[in-house]
Amino acid sequence: MSYDFYLLNNVPSQIRYKTENNMKLEPIEEVTIEINEEHVGLIMEALSHRRAEVVDMGPVPGNDGRTKLSLTCPSRGLVGYRSVFSSDTRGTGFMHRAFLKYEKYRGPLGNVRKGVLISMGYGTITAHALMSLEARGILFVAPGVETYDGMIIGEHSRDTDLDVNPARAKELNNIRAAGKDENVKLSPPRLMTLEEAIGYVASDELIEVTPKAIRLRKKYLDVNKRKAMSKRPKE
Repeated sequence: MSYDFYLLNNVPSQIRYKTENNMKLEPIEEVTIEINEEHVGLIMEALSHRRAEVVDMGPVPGNDGRTKLSLTCPSRGLVGYRSVFSSDTRGTGFMHRAFLKYEKYRGPLGNVRKGVLISMGYGTITAHALMSLEARGILFVAPGVETYDGMIIGEHSRDTDLDVNPARAKELNNIRAAGKDENVKLSPPRLMTLEEAIGYVASDELIEVTPKAIRLRKKYLDVNKRKAMSKRPKE
């Protein structure tokens, strides 16, 4: 595949750490959130995976059904989270962030996302293939986009990665004509900004940036290579 401009690299950490007295320190932010009561459990669970700690929680004065949360959270846990927060609260939530201080490193983040849907072939993505994949998770692509082995085309509904074929075409027969191939309605794909992509990718994934698109892919494109690397002991 060729592009007018192509950038492929490991995403560098934008978080500045410090070391004092042989202790690793990281930037901590003060986070204020106002949400509807029905979203409290979902938001608190999501932020707990991002190493947030609740400082205070209570009702919003004069606003029945709304809850205010005050938390502290590592900056790295909030990268790309704003769009997730907006989606989880259906656009009704309010979040304000401000740098607080450097504090002892709180450890690795938890499960901040599901697995991904990984393309296992080259070609043009078809509506027929995406129609069957919609039930598997959230799609990042639309019909007509070129795909390749190892490209991430969506988020799996489960915690594991899943290899799929988004370029699969409908098999024609004497009854169904080619012109009736794609009379299907698909949900709009989830398109990420660069900040959202940086906060989303896992350690074995990369981001591709071109003038027209931001794509995610696995570090190792070949499925057999990925399986072999996943069996290696982690350092």
